[in-house]
This record gives sequence, structure tokens and C-alpha cells, in this order.
Amino acid sequence: MAEIKDPENTIIMELKGGTVVIELLADVAPQHTARMKELARAGEYDNVAFHRVIDGFMAQTGDVQHGDMEDGFNIRMAGTGGSDLPDVPAEFSKLPHDRGTLGAARSSNPNSANSQFFINFKDNNFLNGQYTVYGRVIEGMEHVDAITRGEPPAEPDRMISVKVAADA
Repeated sequence: MAEIKDPENTIIMELKGGTVVIELLADVAPQHTARMKELARAGEYDNVAFHRVIDGFMAQTGDVQHGDMEDGFNIRMAGTGGSDLPDVPAEFSKLPHDRGTLGAARSSNPNSANSQFFINFKDNNFLNGQYTVYGRVIEGMEHVDAITRGEPPAEPDRMISVKVAADA
């Protein structure tokens, strides 16, 4: 397991292939970091599907409203919902959207991030300054690379569990 320097700002995500350790960047995006921890602690991310996975780009998940449903309707709806909590305002920074970084998914409104996020498969610098970067994978990127592709995937991979390391 990766060296966890700050358990309160580290996420442990279990995928079918293994464990992904994510360092949250609370100093850069405190509201986004707080939201992810709040939803993780409530179990909202457990069993949520990766509903949009584009080869050579990114894997998107976190639709806690639709992403945990098994039926086709909700998988098709995945990506359109968030949580019951209010949206989070943009926290843009100079951090680049490099391979392994977490970005806040949102609508065309920069202040509409809620529960959804994406993990970059490669450096996606065209996203810089347009989407909030609030974490980075520090271990297990090979498991992210193995997520089934599709929009949505026919048989989507899921986040089996998502926990704050301090609670694990």
C-alpha cells in the first residue's frame, strides 16, 4: 500500500481489479475535497458505476442518484444526476489535468459540480482551468486503466467501496 501521509485526505477505492489510493488536495480545492469525503462516509459512492469511460481520455463516475442501479434505464440516465446536496462552486487552480488526476464533472455551468468526478487516463491539458482538479491517484492506476470502456459501457465497472483512509 502507498504511504498515506494524510489519512483524513486520502480515499481508498476498491475496484474489481484491486485498490486505488487517491490523495485529495484539500489545500487546493477544500469544498470539492469535503464533498467527496462526505459522500464516501455516507456510503453514497459504494456500487456506483463508471458510466462514461473514453479510451485515451478519462473514466467518469459518481452519479449517486442513478449510478448504483442495475436496470438499463438508470444506467442510461447515469451522468445526469448528483447527490441531494447543493452544487459546489468551481475551485479552479493552476494544477494541470495530468494522468491520474481527479477532476470534478459538471454541466456547462462552472459552478454545477456535485458528486460526479473523472480520473484522467492521460495528460488532458485542454481541460486546464475549466474543471476543478481535487485529487490524484497515488497507487493503483493500473486498476483505473482496466475499467471497461463505453458511454455507457454495456457491463459497467463499479466502485465497490469508497472510504476515507482515516476511517478504514
